Amino acid sequence: MLSVSPSELPVSELHAYLLGAVGPRPIAFASTIDEEGRPNLSPFSFFNVFSANPPVMIFSPARRVRDNTTKHTLENVMKIREVVINVVDFDMVQQMSLASTEYEEGENEFVKAGLTMIASEEVRPFRVGESPVQFECRVMKVEPMGQEGGAGNLVFAEVVKIHLAKRILNPDGGIDQHKIDQVARMGGNWYTRANMGMFEVPKPIRSKGMGVDKLPSHIRNSEILSGNDLGMLGNVEALPIVEEIDEFVNENPEIRSLKENNNRELIHKKAKEYLMKNEVSSAWKVLMLIQ
Repeated sequence: MLSVSPSELPVSELHAYLLGAVGPRPIAFASTIDEEGRPNLSPFSFFNVFSANPPVMIFSPARRVRDNTTKHTLENVMKIREVVINVVDFDMVQQMSLASTEYEEGENEFVKAGLTMIASEEVRPFRVGESPVQFECRVMKVEPMGQEGGAGNLVFAEVVKIHLAKRILNPDGGIDQHKIDQVARMGGNWYTRANMGMFEVPKPIRSKGMGVDKLPSHIRNSEILSGNDLGMLGNVEALPIVEEIDEFVNENPEIRSLKENNNRELIHKKAKEYLMKNEVSSAWKVLMLIQ
């Protein structure tokens, strides 16, 4: 057995051990606003519920390991002491991941991830319309664990209103654990889906995906591509160049036929096939056939 002392490890290595060993971890998809009322949305897997009376949840926006900077979520709850904690299900996991991109201050992650902003009833931050359960919370206190990179900041959030999608409820009004279809974080890029096993979602750390808002309208409004599909497409920094697309077409008779027919529905269906295999670059090359 390998035995190590935390004090002897680089913080990045210790961080990897902790996250790789402690899981699955639920995800707090936290919506906040800054002093100018600008929305912010970011996921955190240092999260759980800790009290029912009063109803209290705690999540932790840790200081960044690589440069010891703080996240916009932490900065916001220190000034506007309100937050909405949105539950993440499988249908929105790719959009949630895209929202974790470190966009510039003031950028609206709802828009970048293609998620719906819904006004809350008791607090100012917006709810995520796609989330199956949304907890409106007031921040009781924030407890910093330290001032160095990797230090957590425990945000104690008291629930003041709960919104539950009817589609996840059982006949008795409780939450059906099959219908809610939650996902949870594991180590590295790995997630787990209840009763379905693990799957991988590349985490945008230093890259900045273009965002769902930058996708062509025929993609954003597709009746074939799902929110997860849009999240995957919006998580690329640059599109394939013409030469790459031409080579892709020339090497694949089926794709060449799609280009000649220019049938939008068939092109979208083929792109979805590639996305289901996590072949995002190929999906983009297909979608760019549309004139």
